[in-house]
Amino acid sequence: MALLELRDVSKNFGAIRALDKVSFDIEPGQAVGLMGDNGAGKSTLVKIMAGNFPASSGEIRLDGEHVQFHKPVEARAKGIEVVYQDLALCDNLTAAANVFLGREVKRRLGPLKILDYAAMYARAAELFAELKSETRPRDLVRSMSGGQRQAVAIARTRLANSKLVLMDEPTVAISVRQVAEVLDLIRRLTAQGIAVLLISHRMPDVFSVCDRIVVVRRGRKVADKAVADSSPEEVTGLITGAIELA
Repeated sequence: MALLELRDVSKNFGAIRALDKVSFDIEPGQAVGLMGDNGAGKSTLVKIMAGNFPASSGEIRLDGEHVQFHKPVEARAKGIEVVYQDLALCDNLTAAANVFLGREVKRRLGPLKILDYAAMYARAAELFAELKSETRPRDLVRSMSGGQRQAVAIARTRLANSKLVLMDEPTVAISVRQVAEVLDLIRRLTAQGIAVLLISHRMPDVFSVCDRIVVVRRGRKVADKAVADSSPEEVTGLITGAIELA
């Protein structure tokens, strides 16, 4: 049974049709690459799934249940987490503080509630260990590599029982070694049964970690096929329009 099902999802912004009847499924533990040129509709699709705004028409099902999110907290409550391209991290805070940002653990001290730093450090360390990351809870984010920053952002998605992680260009502007770290993190998520939707322009990354590729062009889906049945050349043709459909 599919974890997430999109059926004829469309989105209009006034007279502009950003998405036109897009349909595809994601299964538990599956990594799906979402590819397309700038303005193809990738970000709009992700924002609908993440609850930034609702679809104009169409249907979204999660675990077989019809859902429509009007704000990100609703999507998060259903197990959908997002790792944005800019990561949304605070450089002046520790790794643990970033993991728990907005979801801090507190303990009671008499009539007061104070932050439970020990509990947050311990849980953050467990999450980094699960991800096999060298990131340490007390390290400041400003001193971290791109790969370590991604580990912090991904660990944040693991606080709750996430079912689907949407990753927006996670390997942009980082070194080759750090790219390998991020791809390993994606593999560990899927190994735990968590589905990943990877939005990327980097063909080698998508073909390395994804099971399927969905290509959108001008708001329409033009391909949805197994990675093993496609090639970088075909995907490039689909993105540019040299190939109409696959």
